[in-house]
Amino acid sequence: MCQGTLAGKLSERYFGTVNYEHIITVEPGKRSGKPCIRGMRITVSDVLEYLASGMTEDEILADFSELTREDIRACLAFAADRERRLFNAMA
Repeated sequence: MCQGTLAGKLSERYFGTVNYEHIITVEPGKRSGKPCIRGMRITVSDVLEYLASGMTEDEILADFSELTREDIRACLAFAADRERRLFNAMA
C-alpha cells in the first residue's frame, strides 16, 4: 500500500474498511468458478461492467433488487485488491 502518500491515506479511508470476504464467494460449479456476490449468479465482473458502462449504483440496485450498496462496494474493493496483488506479484 502507498503508506504516507495522499493516495495511501485515501485508500485507507475509503477502502480499508470494506470487508468483501463475507460477500464475494467462489463456487466451482457456479458461473464457472467466477467470483460471485453472496452465492448468487451475479458475478463481480458483471457489476464492474455495469459501472464501467455508465450505470449508477441506483440504476444497478433498481435492476437487481437482491443487491445492496455494500455488495457493489465489495465488488470494487475486491477488484482493487486483486489489481494490487497482481501488481505486487509482477514487481
